[in-house]
Amino acid sequence: MSLLHALVARGSVVLAEHQVPSQQDFSHATQTILSKIPPNDSKLTYAWEQYLFHYISEGGFVYLVMADDSVGRKLPFAFLADLQRKFLELPSSSAAVLSSTPAYGLQGTFSPTIASLMHTYNTAPPQDEIARAQAELNQVKDIMVQNVEQILSRGERIELLVDKTDTMAHQATAFRRGARTARRQMWWKNSKTLALTIVVVLFLLYLIIAQFCGAALQCGVAS
Repeated sequence: MSLLHALVARGSVVLAEHQVPSQQDFSHATQTILSKIPPNDSKLTYAWEQYLFHYISEGGFVYLVMADDSVGRKLPFAFLADLQRKFLELPSSSAAVLSSTPAYGLQGTFSPTIASLMHTYNTAPPQDEIARAQAELNQVKDIMVQNVEQILSRGERIELLVDKTDTMAHQATAFRRGARTARRQMWWKNSKTLALTIVVVLFLLYLIIAQFCGAALQCGVAS
């Protein structure tokens, strides 16, 4: 997957979001990044480990997408421009209505749109939108890439690290649980094989002895 998590927010208040299925929850990371975006109109990319957070902030609303760093910047910014257009086309997108919309107030209505758009850009991105995004990137030279470490306080960096550590711990627990299950299954398989082997050996011994002593195994008994 190229695009992992996307959202639309009013300032730092998330109105709707969507994350592709993943073992890691990126909500805390995106919320932390969102709280650091300045209120003025801007476009910027934040780098965090192997991920990039691209955003467009305009008119008091923020359109943000988290993506793998390998995907570059054209596709994410094309996605964001498309996301912004679809959001502004909403019947309820007037400033008066959205100014009082609570957190996740558009989750039920706009999250499916975000999900559909992410699926499109992850599978068959429209080339004309990407070309348009490239042209805008060429014209706007102040869309910088900034490392997340430069905008986070020490406590926030620790929180992100703890969040990542917790995720790794959960993955390690799941791995250990899976390993125990695999060992248990292997033990039962080996036990069944051993039991079958013993039965076969005893049956062969019976056949050998039966050749000399008869089926009743009465060796040395006078007839």
